[in-house]
Amino acid sequence: MEPDTLGGLRSVSVATLTLQLLKKGVPSTFMSGVRALNTPPMKLVGPAYTLRYVPRREDLISPEALGDPAYAPRRAIEEVPAGSVLVVDGRGVADIAVIGDILAERLKQRGVAGVVTDGGIRDIEEARRVGLPIYAAGAAGPASIAGHSAGDLQCPIGCGGVAVVPDDIIVADADGAVVVPQALAEELAIEGAEQELYEAFAKEQVEKGRVLREVYPANEASREEFAAWRAERE
Repeated sequence: MEPDTLGGLRSVSVATLTLQLLKKGVPSTFMSGVRALNTPPMKLVGPAYTLRYVPRREDLISPEALGDPAYAPRRAIEEVPAGSVLVVDGRGVADIAVIGDILAERLKQRGVAGVVTDGGIRDIEEARRVGLPIYAAGAAGPASIAGHSAGDLQCPIGCGGVAVVPDDIIVADADGAVVVPQALAEELAIEGAEQELYEAFAKEQVEKGRVLREVYPANEASREEFAAWRAERE
């Protein structure tokens, strides 16, 4: 992924991206139940590195497994590339944590962009103090082994009701998290910026007392006004 594309997406809101994806016929991209846990929320943009959990089965998991170098969740912490987003399929179980503050600290030290999961986060206050962007279902005390067994790494997963393929682009802000298919990332960075610039113009007009039908959504007359408004500022 080109740095310019990631930089462009960083300047575009989740709300704008969901609308652009809807226009392109890809509406199922916004993660349900996944919210910012940092205060204030920390913007997050990066390619997805995926980890999948499956339901707990006693012969597949034990506390001792946590120290096994081959245990997929521990491998994920050490193998997710710098700049990537660790996306964890927590099976939508909000009251079981998939990471805590120590793992969050390790991810930050390795340069990982952040974590997104539809599961919980334990040791939440300490995890927040790490300063790593975290988007999850909320706080949860029980560790992952209380209800999950390790699945696999770098495979298609579900998170918040959305399919996530490795290297999809994750964008998250105060509104939540959206999955941008890699093939659409470049054009969405451009078109999203265009939408947000027009919306800045429209909001300015509404602040001046204009009625919505004159400027939002855009029409032929308002587009001409916008072109002139934009030219003045450029």
